Amino acid sequence: MEEARKQYEQTGRASRVYKDFFYKTVKSWSKGRRVVGKVEYLEKGPNPRFVVTSLKSEEKDARSLYEQEYCARGEMENRIKEQQLHLFADRTSTETMRANQLRLWFSSVAYVLLNELRRIGLCSTEFSQAQCSTIRTKLLKIGAQVKVSVRRIAVCLSSAYPYKEVFQRAFQNIRKAYPMLC
Repeated sequence: MEEARKQYEQTGRASRVYKDFFYKTVKSWSKGRRVVGKVEYLEKGPNPRFVVTSLKSEEKDARSLYEQEYCARGEMENRIKEQQLHLFADRTSTETMRANQLRLWFSSVAYVLLNELRRIGLCSTEFSQAQCSTIRTKLLKIGAQVKVSVRRIAVCLSSAYPYKEVFQRAFQNIRKAYPMLC
């Protein structure tokens, strides 16, 4: 922690220091275990975090274990939570298992489609890292006028739509990635 504080004072920017060590509790652990500590020194002060692991230091150094394994796991949990909360994957309260399974499939397909929209259509836009709920609310749940003719279908958005440029950019990115569909 002292090393992170010194780095912060020298640079004026947030600093991180990683360290691993062995630790054993007095009663509850039968043996010592490897602990990876990350100390981040920020403007608000120190921010320590610790991860207990069974991986040996020869397999993964402290920094890569924390950033690549532990943080990636947290990001995966965020994606699961996003599907549950914003795409209603937790709505499995019908009487039959079949109906609950169908609801979960719909939610999963919706997540895959929104993720691809985010990855391909919304890359290089302000929504490239947006959550599914933000994409749904700001880009998909909008009023439009649909005009159908013999040769084409036209979707007319309001000229006052605040995300018109993002919507157009997403459409152009999708057309570029999948030219056969458009």
